[in-house]
Amino acid sequence: MKLSIAALAIAGSTLMAQAQTPLPAPGFHHLQLNSVDPDRAIDFYTRHFASTSRTTWGGAPALKSANNVLILFNKVAAKPTIEPQSAIWHFGWHVTDLRETQAFMRSSNEARMYRMHTGDGDRMVDTSADTWPGTGAVLGLNAGQIAEAKARGDAPGGRANGFGYILGPDDAIIEYQGGQPVERMNHVHMWQDEVFCARVWYEKHLNAARSPARAGSPPPPTAENCKTARGPDRTWPAFPKDGMFRTPTAAVLFGDVAMTWYMNQGDKPLADTRGQLYDHIGLSVGDLDAWIAKLRGEGVKFLRDGAYEFGDTRAAMIEGPSREALVLVEVK
Repeated sequence: MKLSIAALAIAGSTLMAQAQTPLPAPGFHHLQLNSVDPDRAIDFYTRHFASTSRTTWGGAPALKSANNVLILFNKVAAKPTIEPQSAIWHFGWHVTDLRETQAFMRSSNEARMYRMHTGDGDRMVDTSADTWPGTGAVLGLNAGQIAEAKARGDAPGGRANGFGYILGPDDAIIEYQGGQPVERMNHVHMWQDEVFCARVWYEKHLNAARSPARAGSPPPPTAENCKTARGPDRTWPAFPKDGMFRTPTAAVLFGDVAMTWYMNQGDKPLADTRGQLYDHIGLSVGDLDAWIAKLRGEGVKFLRDGAYEFGDTRAAMIEGPSREALVLVEVK
């Protein structure tokens, strides 16, 4: 009897230890786009980003980045929308040479330069390198800072590195960021209603790694103090002529892909991503059943009931803090 009790005690402690061990953080598996012509879209990306290649996943055509991240495509009958605004804004690639990429995109008969306003009258640019650099952790200058730069006689532009955008198939917004070691997909840029609360959510529920903090950054927020006001100043360069809000910002990492967030730019809640151009984000996990149990226990909202077939494997779909659809893909 004593042996049986001891054996039960050991088994119980083992199960408890397993329950307390955090599940490994997911990897970044894919971004899924809705497209009227997936094959044409894949051809576009392989022509404009040399590190990408056509592949298949789950029996369907897909795009593969050099870091094994996938872009999956769902064929739709009508052009997908990006309105009303959802949590997903655009996605982007690292490139090694900004100016070389800029020149190539300008020469393309397919890529359309998505130009940015500079905050200096009607002047617009293809890349941030052609206007004034931001200060600190902010990627742009506000109106007062632009006025100060002009008063000092600072000349905008002429830098080797920065970021720019093109419009691709289905009007997808694609960023390219220069001066990087290798070309690869590296981020999905998003909006969140509360960026710090979103980071807390991803860390708690998905064990996400936090993007490294800059020196002198304030202590990390908690669930109790994560709500914050959107910064009052608009900055440039920006797509809207009147600028965009860039503070506060936060980010998490899944593998080598960042999910980077700015605050919701408007006053309306962000829309459900499903059915829009940027349909959902896929994260890879090793033990889907364990993740489902964890997320259910934490009260996370499931957009589909439990596990379902997805390609040649299984998946589960949950909702993120600003209605972004997240698919956990089981990868053994």
